[in-house]
Amino acid sequence: MANHKSALKRIRSNEAKRLRNRYQHKTTRNAVKKLRDLDNKKEAEELLPSVVSMLDKLAKKNIIHANKAANIKSKLAKHVAAL
Repeated sequence: MANHKSALKRIRSNEAKRLRNRYQHKTTRNAVKKLRDLDNKKEAEELLPSVVSMLDKLAKKNIIHANKAANIKSKLAKHVAAL
């Protein structure tokens, strides 16, 4: 167990950040799945910018790797264009 005040605070803050990151990551994954399931091009084009923004934010905060975000964005753009 932690012996210092700062270590105890670090444990608390790490847990809060972990939960926030987990929530944001799961929300983004659900948005990506929703976009992939869409068949209507107009709806997909409206949803794409918000999903791309979510992915960029996750990459910026190092929740996911920047290259993974780029790969997902590329595949989604390709999918929307093919509709």
